[in-house]
Amino acid sequence: MAKKQESEEVRRFKATRKEAEQGDARAQLKLGQMYLLRENYKKAAKWVRKAAKQGNGWAQCALGEMYYQGLGVPQDYAEAMKWYRKAAEQGIDKAQYKLGLMHDKGQGVPEDYVEAAKWYRKAAEQGIDKAQYKLGQMYCEGDGVPQDYVEAAKWFRKAAEQELAEAQYNLGVMYDRGLGVPQDYVEAVKWHRKAAEQGLAEAQYNLGAMYVKGEGVPQDYVEAAKWHRKAAKQGLAEAQNKLGAMYVKGKGVPQDYGEAAKWHRKAAEQGLVASQVVLGVMYDTGKGVPQDVVEAYAWFLLLEENGIEEFSKMVSAFEKNAAAEQIEKGQARAAELRRLIEQNEQKSAMIIPERWIWVGSAAE
Repeated sequence: MAKKQESEEVRRFKATRKEAEQGDARAQLKLGQMYLLRENYKKAAKWVRKAAKQGNGWAQCALGEMYYQGLGVPQDYAEAMKWYRKAAEQGIDKAQYKLGLMHDKGQGVPEDYVEAAKWYRKAAEQGIDKAQYKLGQMYCEGDGVPQDYVEAAKWFRKAAEQELAEAQYNLGVMYDRGLGVPQDYVEAVKWHRKAAEQGLAEAQYNLGAMYVKGEGVPQDYVEAAKWHRKAAKQGLAEAQNKLGAMYVKGKGVPQDYGEAAKWHRKAAEQGLVASQVVLGVMYDTGKGVPQDVVEAYAWFLLLEENGIEEFSKMVSAFEKNAAAEQIEKGQARAAELRRLIEQNEQKSAMIIPERWIWVGSAAE
């Protein structure tokens, strides 16, 4: 049976190649796709190019993608742009989206939000969820179009209804804040939950925050802790901070200073000042961690650098009473922590308020 199936695949391949060699553009594109599946990118590019040169829009889009990713050809944004444009002008929706994206990011062309919005709109009107989301972003921020929250909500909704998690999240925030739609916590919870269940950390955090406050749902600290934990495990510093605070207070979880210290440490090492304060005090008092005044001093030094006057006083008091060796060790530890925080901040420079609107990129 396997041999028969294999021979059938070979037969189809040979028939497609014969048609492609005779100049049939659709067969050339199909043959290119067959080579792509076999991960023979150079041959794929060869046949896709033949079809593209004959004006096949989907082949032009595919060739643009190959130049964009560097599959079978050197990565070249200018060439990608050239082929995407040819396809986009034939109405190929994915090419229109990618053309918008490249103008948005300044890849292969100077950054141009007006041109980006133009192409996103064309793709969005054809139903491309990511283009709808991007167009919503642009209306939200006033990039390339006048700022208009009603239009932003409209396009976020279209993408959200196609299950795009980032759009569901942003629509939830707009209902939370009454931006472009009437404020409605129940609707906010609905859309946050949809995005949270798809694993979007920001939505999980916001859903947890709504359970804490009892907005749109009955107040429920257990549910709040559940959603904060999901976001915290994905590395969201604010969620790690909130989960740590819940362990300190015993809200929604058993009171556990050791767990509190664990989560505050994760957030503190990402640069979240609120958790640095808690962790420094925990080391100073020995709550949840072994007492370590040198480690506390290192965290207090970082807090002093942030201009928090209370910790300047604590640093001065430590330095007045501590041995020179302890001060030197604490300063070295502070330098080590500073480097760690800088590394983590390079990975994610997001600063998160109590509840916020997040307009990060959808998967491309």
